[in-house]
Amino acid sequence: MSPRKRGKLVVISGPSGVGKSTITREVIQRTGAEYSVSATTRPPRPGETDGKDYRFVDRDAFERMIRQDQLLEWAEVFGNLYGTPAEPVRQAVRDGRAIVLEIDVQGGVQVHKKMPDAEFVLIVPPSEEELRRRLKGRGTEDAASYQARSDKAVEELRLARRSGAYRREVVNDDLHRAMDEIVTIVEA
Repeated sequence: MSPRKRGKLVVISGPSGVGKSTITREVIQRTGAEYSVSATTRPPRPGETDGKDYRFVDRDAFERMIRQDQLLEWAEVFGNLYGTPAEPVRQAVRDGRAIVLEIDVQGGVQVHKKMPDAEFVLIVPPSEEELRRRLKGRGTEDAASYQARSDKAVEELRLARRSGAYRREVVNDDLHRAMDEIVTIVEA
């Protein structure tokens, strides 16, 4: 009987505007890896499905998950709680499956404390100037919110590099090359 293949958790992080959602969707499609579904207390938006987009729970249930240490990471954002349920991720790894978690850097640092053997991949822009250009090109914010988002993105990169969690960086200067590089990491 051959030994069971060990699964892996791949944590993909990067600042807003770096392309992590686009890359993550393609990597999952190409590798067959599972997507880690986060829990949240916010209500579903039109078209979202419970268990696919998020696990929608009420605040009491989420706070119980925190108290019972059932989350790999969690945060409160604009009055709503978001977090990664630990058991589905750990079960996938035990079963020999690859699972991908797309998360912000602060969440990735929390996950690193609980699952340091995971692969932590930081997607970075070719330069800070390019990141600022991409954020501005979205045209979705006024000048003040653009500046705040831009400053936050630069700080996230600094935090990721200081944390020691992110041992791999993938520069998204060419989307297809970046996708290929992360596919290789997931399949390794």
